[in-house]
Amino acid sequence: MLGIAAAVLFFISFLINAADIGTNDVFSSTNIMLLGLTALALHLAGIGAARTSHTTSRRRPWSRS
Repeated sequence: MLGIAAAVLFFISFLINAADIGTNDVFSSTNIMLLGLTALALHLAGIGAARTSHTTSRRRPWSRS
């Protein structure tokens, strides 16, 4: 999930930089890019990863029950 957020932040940063949109200091393309890098680093560290439930029983392909 954080990987997708990072991609969106990178895309917004690219649009701001490519269109040369004048924003205030908080929403500059560099700050948004740094937020994207932070989200990407958290994603690679495993924070915010989807947790899977192992409570379902798996049948073996050769089992007939």
